[in-house]
Amino acid sequence: MATATAYGPGFQNFFDNNIDWVNDTIKVALTTSTYTPNQDTHEFFSDVTNEVTGTGYTAGGQTLTTKTATYDSATNTIKLDAADVTWASSTITARYAVVYKDTGVSTTSPLICYIDFVSDQSSSSGDFTITWDANGIINVTV
Repeated sequence: MATATAYGPGFQNFFDNNIDWVNDTIKVALTTSTYTPNQDTHEFFSDVTNEVTGTGYTAGGQTLTTKTATYDSATNTIKLDAADVTWASSTITARYAVVYKDTGVSTTSPLICYIDFVSDQSSSSGDFTITWDANGIINVTV
């Protein structure tokens, strides 16, 4: 899987101390191909449209578990990662995965990044799994 593209306004929240990757509730939601991510203007989960619907999928997505933030001095990168995510026994079709901090209110839940699957990915009464890239969900060069 490709690494993510950061949402500029939402990602700024890391630098403003409004997102704690390890301790905050971080979720991943799925959208259809009709959602058009805008990394320059989309800031909160309320900016995300066309979330998928279907058997085995709950609106708002799933909470990430086993989150880590690791600094690699050899590459001068910070890697944000988490356990892979599975929607079991689901029937859904998605084009994007949107990662965000869930505050409980969509208009105050900052977007972090999105992953473009490049083409629609589907499950039919089976598992829909996101296997994060070996380099993490997102990398930041420092």
